[in-house]
Amino acid sequence: MTMPSGGFDPRSPDFRANPYPYYDLLRQAAPVFYWPAWGIWFLSRYDDCNTLLRDARLGHGEMTFAAPDEQRPLFDMQSHWMLVKNPPDHTRLRGLVHKAFTPRIVEQMRERVQAITDRLLDAVQRDGQADLVAALAYPLPVTVIAEMLGIPPQDHHQFHVWSDDLARSLDLTDEPEVYNRAGRSAVALTDYLREIIARRRREPGPDLLTALIQAEEAGGRLSEDELYATCALLLVAGHETTINLIGNGVLALLRHPDQLRRLREQPKLIETAVEELLRYDSPVQLTSRMALDRIEVRGQAIPPGQTVAFLLGSANHDPERFADPQRLDISRDPNPHLAFGKGIHYCLGAPLARLEGQIAIGTLLRRLPRLALDAGPIEYRDNLTLRGLRSLPVTF
Repeated sequence: MTMPSGGFDPRSPDFRANPYPYYDLLRQAAPVFYWPAWGIWFLSRYDDCNTLLRDARLGHGEMTFAAPDEQRPLFDMQSHWMLVKNPPDHTRLRGLVHKAFTPRIVEQMRERVQAITDRLLDAVQRDGQADLVAALAYPLPVTVIAEMLGIPPQDHHQFHVWSDDLARSLDLTDEPEVYNRAGRSAVALTDYLREIIARRRREPGPDLLTALIQAEEAGGRLSEDELYATCALLLVAGHETTINLIGNGVLALLRHPDQLRRLREQPKLIETAVEELLRYDSPVQLTSRMALDRIEVRGQAIPPGQTVAFLLGSANHDPERFADPQRLDISRDPNPHLAFGKGIHYCLGAPLARLEGQIAIGTLLRRLPRLALDAGPIEYRDNLTLRGLRSLPVTF
């Protein structure tokens, strides 16, 4: 199929600033679109994404390509992520980590998440202004996942730096320095984890890292490399996406004062509100699979070995599935968005992300009744896959 006039390049600044008009064009004119620059098929309609994300003919291939020495540690680490594994390895890794993210265990963290949120807002409430990304959206989820892993507080900031580098490497970019920097961070993070894991082996604690070590020791279910890689994946997935959920979500509410007012007046709507915020400006815009067998989508054959990218942000704005999708409606129900994906790779941390989003946004609106956008442009980070704000200046 042919892209309509205007072109298509997800690397362009205009696309990254606001991909939604491009999604509209793709859904209407080229819902199965081949991008020759990278040899990727893009799917933009809800029904296609919802169906094929659960299709066993789509999975992941082995990472066998050559990479420069500086980048090799990155791809070696990523090759052990459950995110890029097919069953049975995926099933084994996911089953192990899932025990720490069941809804019951996550619910037990409610008081701790609330305490961290209150402490962060205490630090800025008297100032009358703040950057909400720096003050709340970033430190809350990084503190939560670092505490779950048993990482000392003084190391939390360094964890974010490493995580940001690794997350950037997941984007659609052909800049070598992105991968070089991520490769250096993979080495630094692995060295750090090697030391702290050795300490946990000597002195076990009540944390997820200890649980992963004990599982590895008990039955060889995790190799040493899988242990490092799983911790790194939890770090990236455990807070990068939640930063975006909180930042994007608060911005959407501030730009829709009727919905902001409604949520203040009906705080019990926070659960459906967070689901709508996840749909409206999805923290994860794109995920991909490899065709393991020949598939056909809307009459277009996709041969084995080719990459298929699912535009989750586009699917979540498909008018064939969501009535008036450009409208923010915090009571939208049902809301079968694809922000957490679908199928065997459905986001393991979804219960935790929902909890953090509900507490952070609900507490923010309760404690800062005069919250408003400060003057100045809104800038997103240069990452389409993980769409989030660089900063969110507000007054209160």
